[in-house]
This record gives sequence, structure tokens and C-alpha cells, in this order.
Amino acid sequence: MEDYKEHYSVLKNECLDYLYLNNEDKESLVFADCTFGAGGHSMAIVERNSNAKLISFDQDPDALANGRKLIEKNGVQDRLFLHDSNFVHFHDVVTGNHQELLDENEGLDGVLLDLGVSSHHFDEGSRGFSFRVDAPLDMRMDYDNDEIETAKDIINKYSKQELADLFREYGEEKFAWRIAEQIEAKREKEGPIETTFQLAELIKDCYPKKLQFGRIHPATKCFQALRIQVNKELDVVSDVIAQVLPLLKINGRILIISFHSLEDRIVKRLFKEFEKNGLGEMLFENEVKKPIIPSEEEISENPRSRSAKLRILKRVSEKKSKNKYEKFSKIQN
Repeated sequence: MEDYKEHYSVLKNECLDYLYLNNEDKESLVFADCTFGAGGHSMAIVERNSNAKLISFDQDPDALANGRKLIEKNGVQDRLFLHDSNFVHFHDVVTGNHQELLDENEGLDGVLLDLGVSSHHFDEGSRGFSFRVDAPLDMRMDYDNDEIETAKDIINKYSKQELADLFREYGEEKFAWRIAEQIEAKREKEGPIETTFQLAELIKDCYPKKLQFGRIHPATKCFQALRIQVNKELDVVSDVIAQVLPLLKINGRILIISFHSLEDRIVKRLFKEFEKNGLGEMLFENEVKKPIIPSEEEISENPRSRSAKLRILKRVSEKKSKNKYEKFSKIQN
């Protein structure tokens, strides 16, 4: 196990304020955090109120080992329950292990889903998430699961067309075809591409000279695309929202922090659909019209948070009327 690196919990105060909105004085509170990571959000949730219980998830062996130490160190074993699982199994894990808790509380008060990659993954060079350190092309969050294809598998097994489609769709990379062509050519001439430096340098060389040394490294978008594909990140977003909503109590909320436009578009679209159509007999409303973004102060402290967007969907007992003249339209007898 690697020592878990420090991680800045993005939009932490904003998340806490909305999770606890109108909940501060309740004797029973049950929340869920879909990504424990370094424990910043999870620990803050249980520390804010001694009545709060939290169900948390992570599939990263480093995060789990660090999390269990942190939970024991802070003496919250009876209130913070950390599960070794991808949050795509949210419904089964929560109902299978905490049904009594749900029944007593009449559902979940709030669920947080932070879609960002922990700083640990970028800073821990051996995992292959970053091109700042030369390392094997891995990128698996669950790195001891050999059934998951690695970034190296994708780079060396996908066809030129499949790679171009991947970089274009998940990375929004405008030089996707040129990069895919060069990957294929290098594989055929020199053999497998195995390290982050090999791939990053190849991608950089596909960019025009004037664009090779900008603020954002040319390999950034392709590395994002590979990480999304390896961990099926966009697939699980849609899945988990549909699993969370039925478990929310009235006035319960789901908060989602996204970090790139692909994720945010999915969250925005699904929240709009659930606000319009509900889910069975359940009704929902977007709690904020526009996504909440980090303050300038937070961005200065943690530049990685600059692209974060927080959207919030709330379960309600009845929908607010959109007719601002409704109260004047009823004739009093």
C-alpha cells in the first residue's frame, strides 16, 4: 500500500451547507458519500453533527486502508461505515447492509457524489494517471482487479478508428485521428507503448509546434479519455443516480460534483428529466438553477478545483407552482 497523499476536498463547505440545510436539529441523520477518497468530505459530514451516520464507498485499496485508519483514529466506527465497493453497486450495498438504518430514518437525508479523481492518483506516479512521472500505463482505480483493462491494453489493442473515436468522444480531442494514426504506426514499428512518458511525448508531437507548450499539456485530453474508459466513469454516473433517488427521503438531496463537460452534461440532463417526469410517484426539483462553482479563494488554494461544478437535486412532496400569478387567479367566494 502507498501512503495516501493529501487531498483538497473541493466545494466542501458548500456541500456541507446543502446536506445539512434544514437538517441541523434532527436527532437522526443518514448520509452517503459515494467516494471516500482521502476522507475529506466523509469526515467533515460526520464531524459536523454527532447524530449523523454516513455510508461511504471506495474501491481503491490505498483509500480503503487509509480510510479505515482514519475512521479508527477519529473514533467514528459506529457512525461511518466504509465499504469496499464501486458506487455503481450503491443500491445493493446500502440496502443489503443498512436497511434497518434506512427504515428508522425513512430514507437517506443526502448523498454526495464527487466525480473528481483524487489528488493521490495524480501525485502517486506509479498508477499511470499522470504524465508528470514516467510510469506504466495503468489508470485503474481498483488497481488490484486484473479483470479491468488498463490504459496500456487500450492503447495497444484498440484499432486506429476505436482510439480516434475514444479520444474524440471522451477527450474532445481535435487531433484525435492524427494521434490514433501515430499510435498505430509506433506500435507496428517499435512494439507496445507501455509508459506515460512514451504516450505523452507521442501525443505532444502530433500537435502543431505553436500549440505544444501551452498552459495545458497536449496529452491532457487523451489521458482523460483513457481514464474514463478504463474506469467506465460516464456509465456509472447514470446508473448511480437512478439507484440513489429511490432511497432519498422527502427533502433528501443528491449532490454531484463534476469536473469536465462530459460528466456535467449527463448530470444536467438527468436532473432536468427527473425534475420534469419524476420517478414513479416521487417528485424532484433542481435546488440550484445554475451549478455552484468554487470561489476565487478556493481556486487559488487548489487550482485543480477550477473546473468543478456542483449540481443538486432534491426530492419534494409537491412541486412548486411556476405560475407566479396563481394566488391571484383564484376567485374568493
